[in-house]
Amino acid sequence: MSTAISIRLPDAVAKKLDGVARETERSRSFIVQKAVESYLEDFAELQIALDRLRDASDAVISGKELRKELGL
Repeated sequence: MSTAISIRLPDAVAKKLDGVARETERSRSFIVQKAVESYLEDFAELQIALDRLRDASDAVISGKELRKELGL
């Protein structure tokens, strides 16, 4: 099942979208869908990172300590 969503884009963005769609031989809808999916994944990962930063009980180690722990 899918939901139709209408958006307005500045002309310059729409032209870039058309170019990507043409180059990849995909529809504009497909390109926008993949872009939104990617954004939502990145946003979820950011939220996890911010939650971990705010959690005082979650230990923070330096890059040096991490490399030592990994044997690098």
